[in-house]
Amino acid sequence: MVERKIELRRRRARKKKMTKLKDRLAAAKDAKERDVILAKISVISPWWREPAQA
Repeated sequence: MVERKIELRRRRARKKKMTKLKDRLAAAKDAKERDVILAKISVISPWWREPAQA
């Protein structure tokens, strides 16, 4: 049961971190800042792609 708790804690922490990074990405001012944030996101979640802007 301990392994499951550790797994859930990691998942929740990753979700919280992704939320913060997505907020920073939305507020990014220039391309360099966006690239840095996207690199961090790809480390956490390699399959995540930025949604297409309409």
